[in-house]
Amino acid sequence: MEFESLSLANEVIEFDMIGLGDDGAIDIEHHVEDDDDYISVDNVFAATAATNIAATVGPQIPIGDTNLEPYQGMEFESEEAAKAFYNSYARRIGFSTRVSMSRRSRRDGAIIQRSFVCAKEGFRMEKEKNSLDGRVKRPRAETRVGCKAMLVVKIQVSGRWVVSSFVKEHNHELVPPDKVHCLRSHRHVSGPAKSLIDTLQGAGIGPSGIMSALIKEYGGISNIGFTERDCRNYMRSSRQRTLGGDTQILLDYLKSKQAKNPLFFYAVQGDEDRYMSNIFWADPKARTNYTYFGDTVTFDTTYRSNRYRLPFAPFTGVNHHGQPVLFGCALLINESEASFVWLFKMWLEAMSGQSPVSITTDHDRVIRVAINHVFPNTRHRFCKWHIFKECQEKLSHVLYEQVNFEADLHKCVNLPESIDEFESCWSSLIDSYNLREHEWLQAIYGDRRQWVPVYLRDTFFAEMSITQRSDSINSYFDGYINASTTLQHFVKQYEKALESRLEKEVKADYDTINTTPVLKTPSPMEKQAAGIYTKRLFIKFQEELVETLTYLANKVGEEEITCVYRVAKYGDIHRAYFVRFNSFKMKVTCSCQMFEFLGLVCRHILTVFRVTNILTLPSHYILKRWTRNAKSGVILDEHTPDLLNGARESLTIRYNNLRHEALKYVDDGIRSPRVYDVAMSALQEAANKVARATKNDGRLVVSNGTYKEDLQWNNEATTSYRDPETSLQQSSSKDDHDRTIEKLTRQLDRAQRKCEVYRSNLLSILKDMEEQKLELSVKVQNIKLGMKD
Repeated sequence: MEFESLSLANEVIEFDMIGLGDDGAIDIEHHVEDDDDYISVDNVFAATAATNIAATVGPQIPIGDTNLEPYQGMEFESEEAAKAFYNSYARRIGFSTRVSMSRRSRRDGAIIQRSFVCAKEGFRMEKEKNSLDGRVKRPRAETRVGCKAMLVVKIQVSGRWVVSSFVKEHNHELVPPDKVHCLRSHRHVSGPAKSLIDTLQGAGIGPSGIMSALIKEYGGISNIGFTERDCRNYMRSSRQRTLGGDTQILLDYLKSKQAKNPLFFYAVQGDEDRYMSNIFWADPKARTNYTYFGDTVTFDTTYRSNRYRLPFAPFTGVNHHGQPVLFGCALLINESEASFVWLFKMWLEAMSGQSPVSITTDHDRVIRVAINHVFPNTRHRFCKWHIFKECQEKLSHVLYEQVNFEADLHKCVNLPESIDEFESCWSSLIDSYNLREHEWLQAIYGDRRQWVPVYLRDTFFAEMSITQRSDSINSYFDGYINASTTLQHFVKQYEKALESRLEKEVKADYDTINTTPVLKTPSPMEKQAAGIYTKRLFIKFQEELVETLTYLANKVGEEEITCVYRVAKYGDIHRAYFVRFNSFKMKVTCSCQMFEFLGLVCRHILTVFRVTNILTLPSHYILKRWTRNAKSGVILDEHTPDLLNGARESLTIRYNNLRHEALKYVDDGIRSPRVYDVAMSALQEAANKVARATKNDGRLVVSNGTYKEDLQWNNEATTSYRDPETSLQQSSSKDDHDRTIEKLTRQLDRAQRKCEVYRSNLLSILKDMEEQKLELSVKVQNIKLGMKD
């Protein structure tokens, strides 16, 4: 503690300089002041015995009188007893206290006078600006208002402490009894509470769940004596105490991985050798997977990986088979806002700075603030299933008394097709069960745009079903990490989980390549999809296509070149969907927004395609991330909304569309020499047309049904020598430089056409290499499985 001394005759007065600073709540993210500056209720227990000892002289404190007010001349057995009494009085009245000034004896340095003041005494001291622009790094709320309320005690010759001054009046509003537990000097994690926290933490329960248990145990939050932030801080310090040197095992593992492969990324928050807060890592495969499937991410902190109850937090996504795929991992010792901000920044750095389109996390305020800071343009969703799980805890009494409530809640959240329908359903549900004033339900309703499906369908989440739980959520490490897993064992289990996931992906690749899908319709579109999509995605598409046979589409409007269709299921015409179709640009949208949410065309759009004789899927409605070739060719470099909103305008999408169409000729053209010659001739003719269109800025010059060539292009090789006079006569019509430019332009066009042919051949070779590589990996995996057997 810092002091400034003022010398008197035989005394030294000490002013608490920290007391002039900020008295904000304890926060592990910021500077924490010395706890001695504040009067803690820890000392109430120490003072109890002292205040009960009978004294021979002087006025005494009546035992059991909880309404007693300090007064001048009141005596205490010790300084600590006075401190505890004033803090107890402050709790009853509604303010927080701290130590402000001490006076010491010059003879022996002993404290002979103490001043206890209201926490709002004085004014904040101007702190040094710690940023280049003169602004503080993180402004704190002003809490000092110059309050004069105080209690001064002096030591007597007898050794007892007597009140020499007492100021009762405050210049600010006092805190009501139900909020007084939030004041700093009244917050204390007691011994019994610590024991209960340790027990619940060991059972894998997080801070919110522990606080709920404590509220129930103590009969209300005001009786606990501390806040959820204090609970988090205690859990963090407990983890740091119990970790010991086991984290070094994980660090050694990460260092060895990076030494073997420089693309292995890991980061530690804090000093590796002394104090360590959080750890993040991503192996090369995780970083590569993100380039293919990084459009949507799940960040899950609900795992409780080991005996220390550290939240193990994997970043996962969904691959082209609908399987969970890993994008990185973290072990979180500290779950503060600053720690999550650090973690997300490290993960973003490992992923080359490419933010995802969407991210799904636990329902947590601290995580939300961190995501808004690091991913301002990413759509953030709370995991619906975590909220339903939280509901079982927050509404346990309702679920016990009302057996139908949980089912009604699920229907209300999952089934509405429009926002208005959800709002109406929610209002009816809350009123029918008389829960309009329930605090937790009000809170999740306020967050509805971040977890209720009807608000999120316009964003890509790669979710196969709205009503069923996604495989990517809380499943990647299931069966490999549990409550008894130590950090030493964790490394081995982590490796096993990666190997198992790789085997499952290879098996899915093998099944896709070596099994022929059973077609259920004569539709060319179904045959097309069977050859493009992976097995699981084709089955999902096939379900949508078959369902079109039970749907009817009626044209109900027309806006310029866009037609509006009303699509409804036969026998259920009241539940209709509206499809807007622009046949000129081949753009289509549906009110169900399945394509935006999942990336597969819905049955309603397919019904419109059927009635308008669209026999094959337009290429811009086939997301590469769901295809057999998702991990070959061009890496995903654009967000899914760009693909949905600007398919024709995007250079990358035009490239993919042309490449997709060209590969059809490559596949057919290699079957025989004769077919190869025909394909090459067709491509050569197409190349010539493209070259002429390029020359005329995208316009083809047509004469009598054929393309008109500039005669100069056919005669540029027949140039002959002309004398200077002839050249001068001809210069007005055609300059030598123009002819040279035209000649070079033609040569350049020829070279470009050759490059296109070579490019097509190269793409064919690359495709064959990818398929051979996949087949080899399947064979190797089968050999491994055979050796295990």
